[in-house]
Amino acid sequence: MSTVVPNAKCELYYNTPYQLLIAVVLSAQCTDIRVNQVTKVLFDLAQDPISMLELGESRLQQILYPLGFYKNKTINVLKLSQTLLDNYDGQVPSERQDLESLAGVGRKTANVILMECFNQPFIAVDTHVYRVSRRLNLSNATTPNGVEKDLYQNLPIELHHKAHHTILHFGRYFCKSQRPLCDGCVVRDYCTFVM
Repeated sequence: MSTVVPNAKCELYYNTPYQLLIAVVLSAQCTDIRVNQVTKVLFDLAQDPISMLELGESRLQQILYPLGFYKNKTINVLKLSQTLLDNYDGQVPSERQDLESLAGVGRKTANVILMECFNQPFIAVDTHVYRVSRRLNLSNATTPNGVEKDLYQNLPIELHHKAHHTILHFGRYFCKSQRPLCDGCVVRDYCTFVM
């Protein structure tokens, strides 16, 4: 699979851990393409928790409107920015429990931040990773946490850091939900889904 997507990496636009945290929170129920369109505007105006809070709720809602769930996302971005200032000197923490204490941050988001910003061997399970892992018999779990656990057990630790992006890209561009590109697939022999 890594030969099909050899340079798989995060496709969200960001320059700092804080910006990635915001982008991942905004990516819930939204495409990376749409998030990148919004964050290019947003990050020109607000690069850190202080400048984000200075935007205020009304202005932030206007910017986030194209994402859907913009009201909840606005509240979460403002709350997590305030928490970062109050509890972490404005810095993104490098521990999962600290990340998960932030508004709008769950396990998947925490794992993305830990692997991208802190080079820790975590695997984030989104819809693509969930689908492909089950299709390729890497997991038969029925929850994202179960799939994550199976991936840790079934993949060598040296692959954990790259597993998320490799599987995600493979699922996004080849092993698609509705119309997978099964003909010529390099992992077809391992697939339980072949069309």
